[in-house]
Amino acid sequence: MEEKPIDWRGSSLRDIKDDGIFTPNARKEAGHQLSQVQAGLEPDEWKPFDVVGAGTKEIRINLDDGWFRVMYVAKFPEAVYVLHCFKKKTTSTSKHDKDIAAARYKAVIQERSKK
Repeated sequence: MEEKPIDWRGSSLRDIKDDGIFTPNARKEAGHQLSQVQAGLEPDEWKPFDVVGAGTKEIRINLDDGWFRVMYVAKFPEAVYVLHCFKKKTTSTSKHDKDIAAARYKAVIQERSKK
């Protein structure tokens, strides 16, 4: 099976490369987990996040230097859409982070409906 390409949405690629958001260890782990998703496998630690949009999942990266999250949707055949990458500051995901991911999910759905 061929790997799906990643379609980075909004600032997600910039955010994952930003040392102020993702540490080098978190970035490396996120890359590994996304490679598994591209190959059609599940990440090591994830949870469904359907409140953002149907089929959305959250990769959970918990390291000594922080809690990091990558929200994505991989249910479409053409790509893995990375909606939002961020560092968590509390045990619950903020409304702000959910809203960002939901808006980007909605944009993906709208774009796909025009094809």
